[in-house]
Amino acid sequence: MNPNNPSLITIAIDGYSSSGKSSMARHLAKTIGYRYIDSGAMYRAVALHALRNGMISHADNSVDADRLIAALPEIAIDFEVTGDTQSTLLNGENVETEIRAMAVSQCVSPVAAIPQVRHALVAMQQKMGESKGIVMDGRDIGTTVFPDAEMKVFVRASAQTRAQRRLSEMIEKGIATTFEEVLANVVSRDHIDETREESPLRCADDAVVLDNSFMSVEEQNKWLIDLYNRIISSL
Repeated sequence: MNPNNPSLITIAIDGYSSSGKSSMARHLAKTIGYRYIDSGAMYRAVALHALRNGMISHADNSVDADRLIAALPEIAIDFEVTGDTQSTLLNGENVETEIRAMAVSQCVSPVAAIPQVRHALVAMQQKMGESKGIVMDGRDIGTTVFPDAEMKVFVRASAQTRAQRRLSEMIEKGIATTFEEVLANVVSRDHIDETREESPLRCADDAVVLDNSFMSVEEQNKWLIDLYNRIISSL
């Protein structure tokens, strides 16, 4: 516990891509007055930097790992909140829209599989959560970043459900793509996330599992708030 505020805890929400965990985490953080950190956006920002600087092959999305590792000290990532909107900053530039594009989605998992990239971002994430009072979502928050988090949730849903959700989000943002392209990306990212050697995607032994395939946004938000209240009341 934070000795300055013993009621603050660390909340780790992990799960598959496009499972809705970011929306859930953001809503929970706003409701309880915690800081929200989208760890996936951090990996997307690194992938965008690599794309912009010619470190990723457009032919097969292979990454020039040596160049990217050498560039890591030059990459600064932060978040900016304006009203109800949180934006990702890459070296001070708002790249929130750009990091959600399919070009970034297709190469973020290979980038995130590089051990040195993970080590650098895990260190950033742990620094952000030093004082607790944080909700962070990602792939390895409850297993690697904050293994001692008081509240851990693992979110899953079918690949088809997740692809449809992702497609709807992209259409809303004016990003042109197809369901087939998004589904293929979801399946590919699942495979890379689950099989990478460094911090693979897995459910922490003490995480509570939520399959939200058939839940509304309101239902899953209520489920998460109820879980938080139960955990807080038990401390």
